Amino acid sequence: MHTVNLLTSLVENHQVLAYVVIYLGLIFEGEIFIISTGILAQLGALNVWFSLLFILLGGFSKTILGYTLGKFLYKKFNHHRVFNYIKKRVYAVLPRFKVKPFWSIFISKFIMGANYLVVIFAGYENVDYKKFIKAEVSSTLIWAPLMLSVGYFFGYTALHITREIWKFSMVILIMFIIFVIFDKFISWVFELFEEYYHGSR
Repeated sequence: MHTVNLLTSLVENHQVLAYVVIYLGLIFEGEIFIISTGILAQLGALNVWFSLLFILLGGFSKTILGYTLGKFLYKKFNHHRVFNYIKKRVYAVLPRFKVKPFWSIFISKFIMGANYLVVIFAGYENVDYKKFIKAEVSSTLIWAPLMLSVGYFFGYTALHITREIWKFSMVILIMFIIFVIFDKFISWVFELFEEYYHGSR
């Protein structure tokens, strides 16, 4: 029977690679990597402060790269139907994006799957760069420690239920599914609020 000590030892022996994966993971994904990092930090496999540093670096890199990609895509493919789809998706979740881009960008950080589209779309729509950076940096400084804490809590809770690696993983998976459902529910409530507020004006 393998325990979580096996996972801890594996990550401890490849810490440099783990931090590189965290950095790249934050550029291309987000919540899964940061929550997993929080779990590993709770197990003692990673240093929580180094982890947070690489999470922030990855998040800020994604911010700059995403905006730059959006501007590039506008120059090359500004009439492509893919961007009509992205535009509909962004405005469905954040109908006041054009009117209040700062708050739309800020809030998108806390909606799973939304921020990546919003960051690229901000570049595509040529949102004021200073306003964009201010929104992204301020939201990331809140979002990163918050998600890391969620992962830390997941690890703490699962460890108190079992130390067997497969059962531990199942507990983590169940908690993550509950977290996703909760996030989707909050996003749905926010969309309803935005529709009501936007429609009542």
